[in-house]
Amino acid sequence: MHRGLKVFSLALLVATLAFVQQRATAAATVPPTGTTTVLLWPSGAPGAQGNDDVDKPTLTVFLPKVANATKTGVVVFPGGGYQNLAMEKEGYAIARWLNERGVAAFVLKYRLGPKYHYPVEFEDASRAIRLVRAHAAEYGIAEDHVGVWGFSAGGHLAATVGTQFDLGNAASSDALERESSRPDFLILAYPVITLMDPLAHVGSRTNLLGEHPDPALVRSLSAQTRVTKHTPPTFLFATTDDGTVPVMNSVMFYQALVKAGVPAEMHLFQHGGHGAGLAAADPALRVWPELLAKWMRERGYAASIP
Repeated sequence: MHRGLKVFSLALLVATLAFVQQRATAAATVPPTGTTTVLLWPSGAPGAQGNDDVDKPTLTVFLPKVANATKTGVVVFPGGGYQNLAMEKEGYAIARWLNERGVAAFVLKYRLGPKYHYPVEFEDASRAIRLVRAHAAEYGIAEDHVGVWGFSAGGHLAATVGTQFDLGNAASSDALERESSRPDFLILAYPVITLMDPLAHVGSRTNLLGEHPDPALVRSLSAQTRVTKHTPPTFLFATTDDGTVPVMNSVMFYQALVKAGVPAEMHLFQHGGHGAGLAAADPALRVWPELLAKWMRERGYAASIP
């Protein structure tokens, strides 16, 4: 084959693969049919740097077809290193799993680095909890049964709102801002917890805080340093040989919870790569969601599958 034709064929193949990957990624982030997506700030998010999709944080609402006997709702924070969002694997799939157990789910699309840095992501997460609580009656849930479930960097976001919440601003003219941002429980799957070396996930820290963050802010946003007796009950799942986020992130958060007297349960598996999601195809890990379901049922946050 002529060299020029070979080069053209290779370039065409690369472009085709890139297009297919782009289409697959786009398809995975389109909210499923039958769901409703709402803007966190219909008039524009504070600090927005544009008017594109990435500048508009949203919640996609999944309401269960079976009765929500426990009146529970869970806000889901997909992971992605504060640079991308695993919307299908750690968002929509999780919402469907919750719906099967009679739990309402709300998948958050939050703003990301490097375009957006803290406190934007924290503001998006806090606003999502307030929105769900403000519309609890509409969604068929109870105001005191609103939890959060975060994966990886989304786990860091969940741990941050679970340790740095507020009870709302009663004087605000914005009805949502009068609501509490405290989750009633936390579910953390292979979470980023600390931003301090040597156990930090450096990519998450850089995307959240920039290249040269203030050491005081790094410590403040290391969730294990912010646990108190008011931190919500927590369920943790991680794997010992996670090569992306060291398992000690989960361990140190669990230790802080126990020290503060917060109800906590942690399940560590010896093997398993980062980003397992519900791990349905992994014989060793696929039991972990049922351990979570048991934990939720025991606390009145989920129903058994009929």
